[in-house]
Amino acid sequence: MSSPTHTSAPAWRIGEIAQRSGVSVANVRYYEREGLLDPAPRRDNQYRVYGEGELQRLRFIRLCRSFDMSLDEVRTLLALDLTRAEDCQRAQQAVQAHLQHVQARLAELRGLEAQLQHLEAHCAGEGPRCSLIEALHQQARQLPTEPQISGLGRGVGRHV
Repeated sequence: MSSPTHTSAPAWRIGEIAQRSGVSVANVRYYEREGLLDPAPRRDNQYRVYGEGELQRLRFIRLCRSFDMSLDEVRTLLALDLTRAEDCQRAQQAVQAHLQHVQARLAELRGLEAQLQHLEAHCAGEGPRCSLIEALHQQARQLPTEPQISGLGRGVGRHV
């Protein structure tokens, strides 16, 4: 924290900047390793110190991540200068590309929802055998041996 005896720029330790930004300490360190945040200078006591610039940057990263942007997308936006028209166009293109990704993912999720609803209709949770689990085993037997990037592999490849 900044010293009460003089008015200097704020200097927060990693836990404090994490709390102020809403980003975990682990993520602050991760963003430093990934180059999204410059490594913080250390004081004589070896504590890292962060200022207003880092706070704003962490909040920006957190906001972008809340939009489900990848680190590369965030990195692209962070590299742009808000006072340059060509960078404004690049930002617009980046957001458009991400919006298309979100729209494609929504379509995938609607398909997944329909598959799960169909599967759920197989079983009321009663009876000597669970037809829902049976249906899952049947679908699993029909999966190709190689993982797919799209197709029914859509939902299958995401969490594997």
